[in-house]
Amino acid sequence: MSRSPSLDGVSFATLLAYRDAETARWREWLLRHPAALDVPIGAGRTATVGGLVVHIFAVELRYAERLLGRRVTGYEELEASGVEQIYEIGERARGLIDEFLATADDRTMREVLAFETLTAGQVRATKYKITANLVNHGVRHWAQIATVLRQHGFADQWAHDFLLSDVIP
Repeated sequence: MSRSPSLDGVSFATLLAYRDAETARWREWLLRHPAALDVPIGAGRTATVGGLVVHIFAVELRYAERLLGRRVTGYEELEASGVEQIYEIGERARGLIDEFLATADDRTMREVLAFETLTAGQVRATKYKITANLVNHGVRHWAQIATVLRQHGFADQWAHDFLLSDVIP
């Protein structure tokens, strides 16, 4: 991306680069451990690790569509099984997020959107806050996934911390 609004000196481009690096590592890891997708982690749509990964990407996709003023994909349209199908949702979302950030300026980022969420009801937030949530939301859920998978014997992971990433020297 050529431009990126920043979050207290750290650009969204940098934070999203970290997200992208972690997401790519998870993809490779899940391809080696496809049974991990079936590990129980929650309830409903997020009852398994696979369901929670779909949720991560669905949120990114649906919020990116909102940021761009497009039709929001229904959650029921995103049913996927297997690592590659699940990751197709994430790739679509990341492309839209990049598209939004490529042209977003301060005025755009201050615009307020009002929308209905699946679990929190009516929400009003600036595009800036929604974009920041896109980063935080995934990081939080990937940490849940890492913990649950370690508890189920999948200990061959890497250091997930931003501090230990190669995103910023």
